Amino acid sequence: MTPMDGVRWLDSGEQRIWRSFLRATSQIERELDRDLQERDGLTLVEYGILVTLSESEGRRMRMRGLADSVIVSKSRLSHQIARLERAGHVRREDCSEDRRGSWAVLTDQGAALLERAAAGHAAKVRARVFDRLTPDQVAVLGEVMAALEVAPVRRAGR
Repeated sequence: MTPMDGVRWLDSGEQRIWRSFLRATSQIERELDRDLQERDGLTLVEYGILVTLSESEGRRMRMRGLADSVIVSKSRLSHQIARLERAGHVRREDCSEDRRGSWAVLTDQGAALLERAAAGHAAKVRARVFDRLTPDQVAVLGEVMAALEVAPVRRAGR
């Protein structure tokens, strides 16, 4: 690679850590998704939608807020909600305050599915992540994730 003025390239150690981070998060996500699909017929994104709705007041959220919460595009969320809706796990309701907006509402059937899926999912997360770490490593991971999760400050013009 040709060096570019002002670019702070990753050194070999940083590059190794970055690639390891990408591989690990991809593997974990893939394993959790496969496990949920095999056990409960849910994708990891759909599970996240059900969890988020279950924790929301009235078991409902505006679609825009839900997309932000589960970190998917509005179009992907719409596709996932349609699938959950066909299965009877979620229903959409019009938003009286904003005719363009709608609510996603967790149904009793969806809450029951979530309750059945949660224990197996928690066990898989524990086995795949937390049981592999010492208590000190868990604490450090929590600190690292908190630092990485903070959204960067946007500069004017960007």
